[in-house]
Amino acid sequence: MAATAEVDRPRILYSDDGPEPPYPLRMEGAVISGFGRGSKELGIPTANLPVDTAAAPWIESAKSGVYFGYASLALPSSHPDYQPHHQRSHRSNPRAAVDAPPAPIPSSPSTTTADTTTTKEASEAVAAGEAEQERETRRRWQIYPMVMSIGYNPFYKNAVRSAEVHVLHAFGADFYGAPMRLLILGFVRDERDYASLDALVTDINVDCDVARQSLARPAWTPREGTATAGSSGSGSGSTSSGTLDGAWLVREE
Repeated sequence: MAATAEVDRPRILYSDDGPEPPYPLRMEGAVISGFGRGSKELGIPTANLPVDTAAAPWIESAKSGVYFGYASLALPSSHPDYQPHHQRSHRSNPRAAVDAPPAPIPSSPSTTTADTTTTKEASEAVAAGEAEQERETRRRWQIYPMVMSIGYNPFYKNAVRSAEVHVLHAFGADFYGAPMRLLILGFVRDERDYASLDALVTDINVDCDVARQSLARPAWTPREGTATAGSSGSGSGSTSSGTLDGAWLVREE
């Protein structure tokens, strides 16, 4: 029997204490083109990842349905949603303005021991600041909340099992080919064969609400912060952070 949307579902799932075993689960790969229905028919764009049981063995026995968690993306610097990370305060002077240059090395005509020590310390401080800036510039991963479907999508009668990710952010452009990592924190619902396209869209929107509200708790929010720019291309760079270990999402290989 064809299903209808369940709009009265709870919007917050699981305990406030954070994910429970077997979660979190991990999955990663380069974003590939999917069925082309997300934006055109549903108004809900999706980023697809290959279902690779060798890289993610858990997916072979995973229940088909909807999941939620976080996606991290390594967007190219040319993408309108790319957020550079190098505008931070210098470690040698945490009170310095974010755009202030490192402190210059003082020069002195004398060569006393005290002056030599001061010059050496200043030089080390500058080197540390430059190294920190280089590390921050290399940190290209941006974390976003997401909801995803794993399965065959009975409404469309897919013959191949797919992993379709809806990142909860309005992007200014596509990002096919971009590396993506998924930290899956919980299960939302089983997949269903809907009576109509409207019922499918309604239930997906409820799924998005469930993901947003379930993740909006400290133990469900990464310590590394999440991108919270509200509109495509805004590049605000603002973040929210919690106590969840999301180090894998931003780790450089």
